[in-house]
Amino acid sequence: MTEDSLHAPRRLSGPQERLYAFISSRRDKMFGVAEILALGGSCLVFLLVLLSYLYFLLPARSHLATLQADRLQLKANLQKSELIVSHDRGIKQTVDRIAESLETFESVGLVGKDRGRMTLYDQLNQLIVKNGLLNTSGPTYTTLEPLGGKMTPGKSSSTKWQTVYPGIAVDVTVEGSYQSLRHFIRDIELSKQFVIINQVELQRATNNNSTVDAAAASTAGTGSRASLVSLQLNMVTYFQRSNSAESSRAAQGQ
Repeated sequence: MTEDSLHAPRRLSGPQERLYAFISSRRDKMFGVAEILALGGSCLVFLLVLLSYLYFLLPARSHLATLQADRLQLKANLQKSELIVSHDRGIKQTVDRIAESLETFESVGLVGKDRGRMTLYDQLNQLIVKNGLLNTSGPTYTTLEPLGGKMTPGKSSSTKWQTVYPGIAVDVTVEGSYQSLRHFIRDIELSKQFVIINQVELQRATNNNSTVDAAAASTAGTGSRASLVSLQLNMVTYFQRSNSAESSRAAQGQ
């Protein structure tokens, strides 16, 4: 084999020749085979990332926003429920205090009807004598039935003093010095029995007859008829209801 034959180019087959031509043509340009493969891979990765964003991330963000909105709504509902519970608890405590106060008033502040009526009669007469007053009219006693009960015939004018408790309305007119009348009213207000003074009317005592004048002058100790004052007093006292009285007696028996 000659030296010229060694340096002569080999003849390539058809496919090899085309591949060699393609490689030769790409070798002198910007994008070679490696660049094209890298670009294709990058495009594939970008497409996968885009698909992942659209398929996974957007629904996850939407679900997160929905959960956050639900959380805020539940938090608001919880705060509202706590306010309602606190308000109801406050109402219940208030109702319990009112019920307890009412029970104490009925069992301690009021007395039974029979015992209270006799105590009122005796106490009123004692206070009139104690303060040196002259009883010129009354006392007249009007029984007050509880609301819903029947009033005594002819006593309908006292219905305005009716309550859920039984009671007695008292009208009395006494005469004496102004100072004695003040002490009389004060003693009634300080009485242990539950008494409400509804109306008080003061006026100068009138000269009805000599017997009354002499009695007034000697009883009140004023020495002058002109210095006497007439007091018209309307008051009412209330007693325990029947069920409250029974409960109080049962508690005392225990």
